[in-house]
Amino acid sequence: MKSSKTVSLTTGNVFKALLLYALPLFGSAMVQQLYSLVDLLVVGNFAQEGAQAVDAIGNATVIINVLLAFALGANGGCSVVVARHFGEGDNKRVRETVTTAVISYAVLCAVIMTVGFGFGNLFLQALSVHDTYFGDCLAYLYIYIGSLPFIFLYNLGCGICSALGDSKTPFIFLVISSALNVGLDFLFVCLFHLDVAGASWATLISQALSCVLTVIVLLRKLKSIRTEEKPKAFDKRLLKELTVTSVPIILQQSFVSVGNFFVNKRINLIGEDATTGFTTAFKLTSMANMGVVSMSNGLANFASQNRASGKFSRIKTGYFAILLYGLITSVIFLAMYVAFPQFFTRLFVQQEKLTEQAMDYAVQFLTIVACFLPVVGVKIMSDGVVRGSGGNIGFTISTFIDLVLRVALVYILTDSGWGFAGVCWAWAIGWSVSAFIAVGFMLLTFKKFPKQKIEENKQDV
Repeated sequence: MKSSKTVSLTTGNVFKALLLYALPLFGSAMVQQLYSLVDLLVVGNFAQEGAQAVDAIGNATVIINVLLAFALGANGGCSVVVARHFGEGDNKRVRETVTTAVISYAVLCAVIMTVGFGFGNLFLQALSVHDTYFGDCLAYLYIYIGSLPFIFLYNLGCGICSALGDSKTPFIFLVISSALNVGLDFLFVCLFHLDVAGASWATLISQALSCVLTVIVLLRKLKSIRTEEKPKAFDKRLLKELTVTSVPIILQQSFVSVGNFFVNKRINLIGEDATTGFTTAFKLTSMANMGVVSMSNGLANFASQNRASGKFSRIKTGYFAILLYGLITSVIFLAMYVAFPQFFTRLFVQQEKLTEQAMDYAVQFLTIVACFLPVVGVKIMSDGVVRGSGGNIGFTISTFIDLVLRVALVYILTDSGWGFAGVCWAWAIGWSVSAFIAVGFMLLTFKKFPKQKIEENKQDV
């Protein structure tokens, strides 16, 4: 098992380097989304109560995403700090950052699991989950919480590997574990008839495999990074640096997840058909966005390495390169969802288990919200370059405004006679306003770059 390779992102053609670097990140994001999408597909088509099983997973995922915000924040924060020290050529700090992150995030994971197990029941009650599938929803939630150590370690390992320039290895391992997840989904749900619980066990086992493989590779990478002095296992100053970098990302992810909590609560009150339609369509749009988010994370690492090396022109060029790739991706998803909304909805719930009203809700959400995928893509890319360049405040502000607008508009528009369409347009308006703000912070960040260094390093672009 080779993969001790590290790659600097501070030299070479920017468009080519970022394409080769971002493709595995994009693939990893797509495969990770398939974990939950396959769960929905299998239970929606083979569980005894297809639509209710979809609703159970959808509502549990709302709570899970709040908990996962910390894992994603750990990934993003650690990768930016590692990329920064790697760009400086400080191998000792790279290794110390990794060990400090593993120790501190292990403690954080234990705290989150305690909260999840202790209050999971209350969280679902607060979400107004229907009694018909409450038990399945709770079972799925608890099993997923049990898999959090694997999720934390996998995301942390992926972030570190990506920061060191290797985005391919975690992708390969994720593909292997995803194939296992699909097989176990069919085994547990179709053969053993474990339904929602079976889907969650399949996910846990598959994520455990990807975690173990990624950690093995990470240990080999760290061993290959030579240092003259013995690195510390834990450094308080690095913990502070990790915290300052990770907290805005955690807040951003938490803002979105908490916002989705209140949105789901409102939709659950509209009715079960609205929950089924929204859950299915939201998963599809999330899949499109997560691919762009993965590219944005890669851009943040790219910007962090080049900022540490003083190569600011490469950061600007990198932004436009990733923006191009992200917009192409968003337009492809837009075309698919707008042209074939019923086809994609039926992938997850059999026709005889899906009411006409639920289908109408799903199609309405897809056809309206998908048109704004390129808009939110611009926001996500702008956030990435700002975060990688040290502008955490701007990144947090644009996301917080997006959240507040979407949640507020969902309640305002649905209470004003818009019905379910109000949910769709709340997404569109929130994304549009936050994209405008994110671009503003991106321009402000570029304006602060030292002009003399930009001129000096144009030949490196």
